[in-house]
Amino acid sequence: MPRLSEVIAELDALWPPERAEGWDAVGTVCGDPDAEVDRVLFAVDPVQEIADEALKLGAQLIVTHHPLYLRGTTTVAAGTFKGRVVHTLIKHDVALHVAHTNADSADPGVSDALAGALDLRVERPLVPDPTDPAGRRGLGRICTLDHPETLGAFAARAAARLPATAQGIRLAGDPESLVRTVAVSGGSGDGLFDAVRAAGVDAFLTADLRHHPASEAVQHSSLGLVDAAHWATEWPWCEQAAAQLDAISDRHGWDLRVHVSKQVTDPWTTHHSSGAPN
Repeated sequence: MPRLSEVIAELDALWPPERAEGWDAVGTVCGDPDAEVDRVLFAVDPVQEIADEALKLGAQLIVTHHPLYLRGTTTVAAGTFKGRVVHTLIKHDVALHVAHTNADSADPGVSDALAGALDLRVERPLVPDPTDPAGRRGLGRICTLDHPETLGAFAARAAARLPATAQGIRLAGDPESLVRTVAVSGGSGDGLFDAVRAAGVDAFLTADLRHHPASEAVQHSSLGLVDAAHWATEWPWCEQAAAQLDAISDRHGWDLRVHVSKQVTDPWTTHHSSGAPN
């Protein structure tokens, strides 16, 4: 079995921590570098349910997309929910490693996995990484559909192919408008509207769209907006990342058992459609 430090070295080669945004908190949160690893669990969120799942699986390493402590802390007391996660992991010799914005901009990255889940053909990054001479890394992706379809049909495609959540899929724009090109960005994407407009795409699929940026976007142009749950747009990365680690394990003869959590850790649990305005 490989040691944790060996596995982490391979994960850092996939998603170099120096490529994370300056405000981000990526890398190994806890874990003994000399501990042996034979089972790994991938998930979006480092919450207690995922820690408990790792214990049931007998996993020695959890890899999540979202950081546990994004803004720092002064305590890991078990009386806090994040501290309880830390206590659970350390008590049972389970390591936690985070790949966040360094996985967003990777090649392949979070938005490649999102595009793959929707069966879109990736053309290039939406916001290219200027340090990548190949022009493949960066935030978001500009994609094309194999066959044009209406915005309503594209939203239905997203609803059918992304994991189910209470929110479902929200749509802004003419559902009968034709979509040939799409920008996608896993996670919160309304900070990318300038790049989306500059790309001249027909639609933008992302998550966490706020009222004012979305309203301004549809007033600017006929751009269609497809808003999915944050968790749902990033979960496909877990399958992509697990497959990457599987390939690394095969290459080294590690025989790792790699799992992807199917637990829905999106915080919203119920949705009620509102009545029509009077």
